[in-house]
Amino acid sequence: MTLTKADLIQQVYKTHPNLTKSQSTDFVEMFLNLAKSSLITGEDLLLSGFGKFNIKNKKSRRGRNPQTGTELTLDARRVVTFKPSGILRTRINSD
Repeated sequence: MTLTKADLIQQVYKTHPNLTKSQSTDFVEMFLNLAKSSLITGEDLLLSGFGKFNIKNKKSRRGRNPQTGTELTLDARRVVTFKPSGILRTRINSD
């Protein structure tokens, strides 16, 4: 099962009865926008008890087209990595 943005909004709405559905939507959207903007600018995103998202720079490298076998150069790029916290890792492995 996949947890979607709509599921997150519904959970925020259900667990905070003082918020309207619209406010719950705004809250989740605001959090996701803050997370995206911090990663786009190259900042790490640390969520205590959950994990750390960070940006890594990958160098350009040689690759090949698997269908034709033709060699090509893959461009340098930035990728998002995630390292779970020890707490999350323990909870995942305890069940």
